[in-house]
Amino acid sequence: MSTPDDDVTRWALRARSGDRDALERFVRATQRDVWRFVAHLADVSVADDLAQETYARALTTLRGFAGRSSAKTWLLVIARRVVVDQVRMARSRPRLASGAGWELAADRGSPVSGAEAVVELNMLLDALDPDRREALVLTQVLGLPYAEAAAVVGCPIGTIRSRVARAREDLVRAVEGGSATEVG
Repeated sequence: MSTPDDDVTRWALRARSGDRDALERFVRATQRDVWRFVAHLADVSVADDLAQETYARALTTLRGFAGRSSAKTWLLVIARRVVVDQVRMARSRPRLASGAGWELAADRGSPVSGAEAVVELNMLLDALDPDRREALVLTQVLGLPYAEAAAVVGCPIGTIRSRVARAREDLVRAVEGGSATEVG
C-alpha cells in the first residue's frame, strides 16, 4: 500500500529541518518506488547502487526542497538524473570483451523459482524504447498521474500520454508476436 503524497511531502519538509523521524518515514515511504523506477530505467543489477545514490543526492539537497511539487516527484527527478549520469558514465568507459558475457546473458534470462511471467514482463519492458518505458513505468507501475510523470521527465503532459499509448501498443504487438525482442 502506498503512502499518500501529502504525507510524504510533509515528512520531507519536516526532515529538511532536522526531524530524524520524518526523514526515516520519508525514506521508507519512497524507497520501493525509487528502487523500482531506477531498476526499470537502468538494470536490476545496479538498482541498489542507483537508489542509494539517489538518496545521497536527495539528502544533500533536501534543505532546498521547497514543496512546490510533491516530494515523490522531486525525488524521482533526482533518481532520473542519477540514471542518466550512470548511463553517460558507462558509455564513456571502454568495454572489455569477456568470454563470460554469454554466461551473464544466460543467467539474466533464466526464470528463477517459477517467476517466468515476471521475467517475461521485464524482458518486454526492457525491450521498449527508453522514453516509452520510462513513461509507462512512471504512470502504470508507480502510479503517478500523467502531470507528475511529465514533471519528472521534464516534458509536456501530451508527450507522456503519447509515450504511454505507444508503449502499450508495442507491448501488445510483442505479446501477439510472441517475442519480447520485437518491441519498439
